Amino acid sequence: MFLKPKTVNDLSYEETVDKIVYLNNYVKEFWSSADGWAPDSAANLLSKSRLDWLYSLSHSLYKWKDDPYEQSYNGDLILAWVNLGALTEGAMKLFLSVYHNDYLADEDKIKQRGKDIDPDVATFDGLRRYLLKVLWRNDENHKSNVWLKLIQQRRNTIHAYQDKEIDDFIDFRIQVRNYLQFLIDIVGRLPIPDEIFGPDLSLGYK
Repeated sequence: MFLKPKTVNDLSYEETVDKIVYLNNYVKEFWSSADGWAPDSAANLLSKSRLDWLYSLSHSLYKWKDDPYEQSYNGDLILAWVNLGALTEGAMKLFLSVYHNDYLADEDKIKQRGKDIDPDVATFDGLRRYLLKVLWRNDENHKSNVWLKLIQQRRNTIHAYQDKEIDDFIDFRIQVRNYLQFLIDIVGRLPIPDEIFGPDLSLGYK
């Protein structure tokens, strides 16, 4: 019998987080010191980015393997969405930082108060809208764009006074798997020198 490649839906929650930790550790180790082969503007931006915090936030996902006790359920769920939202925003910033020269050459860069800004200080929505243009051809219904809008809405539940939809930990863990797929897609688009092995983007076989 032929083995079939696994998808994110075949992974347990812990296996999913293991892979996220692996990929964000690769990002931290490889992209935090890109001097010498990456364009200067990209290398400078990446060198000052806190890729180590993305790696640490990846480990934080293990906290959400089991449901918390009843009284802290909603509070912990809000914190879990913020955890996932920060990682998702970091993946978008990573992509645009690596392709910083292309970003700088684009007349339609992300703006804040009418001024062009670097991706490392852009908002979640600004990053999403820019990727919508450059990766998904302004297709509002592209699955990645739809997913990013969901994560943005859930992350914003940190503003806890106003009633917002927060769903539950079952859906949260599904979205962590979707984040892994998003991260694989982002990391797979990043250039690496021919002589250097890239990260393992596979999920194994079943």
